[in-house]
Amino acid sequence: MHNTPVALVTGANTGIGLQVAKDLAGHGFAVLLGSRDLDRGLLAAEEVEGEATALQLDVTDADSIAAAADRVRSEFGRLDVLVNNAGVSFLGDPSTPLEDRAKSGRLTEVPIDVVRRMFETNVIGPIAVTQALLPLLLEAPAAQIVNVGSSGSSLTLTADPSNPHRSMFGIYPTTKSALHAATLGFATALEPTGIKVNIADPGFTATALNNFQGTKTVEEGARHIVATALAGPDGPTGTFSGDDGPLPW
Repeated sequence: MHNTPVALVTGANTGIGLQVAKDLAGHGFAVLLGSRDLDRGLLAAEEVEGEATALQLDVTDADSIAAAADRVRSEFGRLDVLVNNAGVSFLGDPSTPLEDRAKSGRLTEVPIDVVRRMFETNVIGPIAVTQALLPLLLEAPAAQIVNVGSSGSSLTLTADPSNPHRSMFGIYPTTKSALHAATLGFATALEPTGIKVNIADPGFTATALNNFQGTKTVEEGARHIVATALAGPDGPTGTFSGDDGPLPW
C-alpha cells in the first residue's frame, strides 16, 4: 500500500481539475490526474510539484473506468480522496459566446442527443466512477468524495422570480442539479461508513467550460474544492457550499 494518502481528480489535465491536483499535491497527497487523453494527462502531470501520475480515464467509458480502478488498486493500493470534476457544459463550436451557448442549451430546443451526452458525462459518469472506486474508498481511514457542483444549478435560486439569471437554466445546469441529487444519494447511503460526500461550488471560474469568460482564476476556483476535500473525519457530509458558506439546494 502507498505510504502517503492518494487523491484522484477526474478531468485533471486542465483548468480547475489540474489546479485541484496541484493543490492536493501541495498538501502531501499522491495525486492521480484522470484524463480522457493520456498524453494530455502526462503533460499535465509534469506541471504538478510533488507525486503526480496521469491516469487514462474517460468517465463515459465503462472499460476505461474499470481499468482505472484496477490500476489504482494494483499500483497504489489505496484511495483517500475522489474529486469528480470532469464535466462538459457545451458540445458545439468552442468559440461560441457564452450567451449563445446558454440559448442553445434551453430545454425547449436542445437536441436530445446532446441531452443524453451531457447527462452521460456530468451525471452518469460521476456515479459510475464513484461506484468503481468505492471498494478502495471504504478501506480508507477517512475518505472524502467531492463532487464539483454549481450555484447556477440551485433549484431554490432558480425558482426565485427575482433571479435575473433564471432564464439561462438549460441543459448544463439541469445536469448539475441532477449531480447535486446524486451527491445526496451517495451521502445518505454512505453515512454509516464514515465516508464524507459533499458538493463544492468553484464559482464562475474562467475555464474552457465557459470559453474563459469567468471572473475567477483557477486558483480561486479550486480553493473551496480543496478545502472540502481536506475537511477530515469530523467534517460535514451531504452539504452544498461555496467560498462564502452553504448554498441553497
